[in-house]
Amino acid sequence: MTTALAGRPSATAPALPPVQVLSFSEPVPGFPRHRDYVLVAGDGAGMLFWLQAVAADGPRFLAVPAREFFPGYAPVVPAAVRAELGLADPAGARLFCLVTVPDGDVAEATANLRAPVVVAPATSRARQVVLDDSSLPLRRRLRR
Repeated sequence: MTTALAGRPSATAPALPPVQVLSFSEPVPGFPRHRDYVLVAGDGAGMLFWLQAVAADGPRFLAVPAREFFPGYAPVVPAAVRAELGLADPAGARLFCLVTVPDGDVAEATANLRAPVVVAPATSRARQVVLDDSSLPLRRRLRR
């Protein structure tokens, strides 16, 4: 799957640990019982991640680092969310887009740019933020 979703990691993005424990300040919409997750590298290049609930019955999402796949992507993270996550500098946020792979067809994979997962690396806090910007697509193809 890595080659089908090929991209290059940003030279300025700090490397993430292979597994990062995250505490969501608000549950991911649709999964109210789950706030504790791990972000697990899905490949060696830092281009694919699994966002897995810690609970055995919890959800697992495929995620990609937004800026590496969409270099011009720079949504405004609301000040209230930054404060909630303990994110002093918005440039320090890591943004991930959740990916949908319809019927297992990697060539049709899409990323949700309207609702990124914002991670504050220093606090290990995260939140999926639904942005009001209607110009951001809910389903943006990963391959062009």
